[in-house]
This record gives sequence, C-alpha cells and structure tokens, in this order.
Amino acid sequence: MSNDPKSGASLAISAGLASVLVAGFLVALKLWALAETGSLSIAASLADSALDLMMSLGAAAAIIYAARPADEDHAFGHTSAEDLAALAQATFILVSSAVIAWTAIHRLMENAPHRLASEGRGLIVMVASILITLALVWWQGRVARRTGSKVVAADRLHYLGDLLPSLGAIAALWASSRYGIGYIDAVVALAAAGVMALGALRIGKDAWDALMDRAADPAIVEGIGRIAADWPGVRGYHDLKTRTAGSRVFVNLHIELDGDQSLRQAHDIGASLRRAILETYPNTDVIIHKDVHRET
Repeated sequence: MSNDPKSGASLAISAGLASVLVAGFLVALKLWALAETGSLSIAASLADSALDLMMSLGAAAAIIYAARPADEDHAFGHTSAEDLAALAQATFILVSSAVIAWTAIHRLMENAPHRLASEGRGLIVMVASILITLALVWWQGRVARRTGSKVVAADRLHYLGDLLPSLGAIAALWASSRYGIGYIDAVVALAAAGVMALGALRIGKDAWDALMDRAADPAIVEGIGRIAADWPGVRGYHDLKTRTAGSRVFVNLHIELDGDQSLRQAHDIGASLRRAILETYPNTDVIIHKDVHRET
C-alpha cells in the first residue's frame, strides 16, 4: 500500500480515468457490433458496458469528490452522493434487463428462429472487449493493492463480473455461425438479464440502506466494541451507534473512564482508542464521548 497520500490519490484517479475510457470505448465498439449482427446477447453485453460507463464515471467522481473535506453545509462530508448515484444506476440496470428479457422471450416464441448476421465481426468485437477488460482489471488490481482504494477494488470486481455476458455472447455467435442455431442468443441474453436484475437489486438495496442510515455491518460494529472493551483505561462503553454513507462508516461511541484522573489522561485514552479504530477500519469517521464510570 502506498504511504504517500498524493501518490496514492494520483494512482486511484488514474485507475478511475482508465475505467471511464475503457467503458466508453467498449460501448462504441459494441454499438457497432449490435448494428452489424442484431445479436441480443451483444445487446445485453452492450447494456452492461453502458452501465459500466455510468459506474466508472461515478467511481471516478467519487474518488475526486471524496477528497473534499467537510464544510459548513456538509458537516459529515459528501459521501451520500455515492448512494444517490447507485440508486440511479440500479434503476437503469433494472429497466435495461427488463427490455432485454422481454425481447428475448419474444424471439423465443417466434415460429421462425431469428438468424444473426455478420457473426465473425461480432466475435472479433467480443474477443477484443474481453482482452481490453482483462488489461483494465490487471491495472485496477495493481492500483487497489498499492493504494488500498475500496472504490477501485469495487470497480475491479464489477468488471470481472462483466466477463460472463461477453463470454456468453461469444458462445451464441459461435453457435449461430457454426450450426445456424439462433435461439441460443436469446437464451444467453435472458440469463444475462437475470444476472443484471439481481445485481441491480443488490446495489439498490445497499444504497437505500445507506440513505436510510442503516447501521454498519454487524462484524464492524462487533469489532469496534471489542477494541473499546479491551482498551487500557476504558472501564466500559455504551451507546455504540453507526451509520453508513457511501463508502464511509460514521461511528459514535461513549466510553466510561475513571472520574478521578486528569483531563489530559482522559483525552489521551480517547485519542489513542480513536486511532486504533481508524487503523483497523480506515473508512470510518469516529466520534468518542467520555463519561465517568459509576460502580453498580
């Protein structure tokens, strides 16, 4: 992981911009392939690449926007914009998957099978898109390891998942070209639409939960509680509350301290505990309240 914040930010931004450029190029390439072949599986892959472009733009903006400090109007920062963007993206995926699924079912119900055209050109485009995506995934992996950027890591996982529709489109085009079997294209598109819809529901749920101030992952809450309970000088803790916004987790924690110690000692205990939580969970924003411990 990079120890230089400026170098780490530059690497993360480079990965974000590379993601946008690759997604834009793939959208243009697949639009041409769709016009040439009329393949529904390419249409599914095109919709996925269009989503990639939107998500890559959002990820790049999030990397830059996340660097902005809190201000008077946004005391807790600007990370909720990520959740609003995710809801819009989820809606787009659902609509796209519904259109593709409806068209695929319509083709499967036709008496005469739909024949594809220019399968060879479509195959070349899909193979090229897979190679370009693999190169992007490799670069994102390097950046994620060096910077620890969660946004880059998440974008990389999304592109890895996009390889499946592309492989399906290649299989459909090959079957059509070799054996004249056109219905496989609709079957592949229908499966891809289902995968896209499931992904949209997951993304939408996560974004909705964050906008509704849902608590953080129970494992994170439990881990923070363990750190506080075992910290030297802390007699107990209570009212551990968390909420998520974008990629950040906001933590409020009350710790109980010896009332006879000095203010400086109490401050040092709270500050060291806060540092320990931030080191364990870097994407957190921690506020610690100090209370006097009372024997029961």
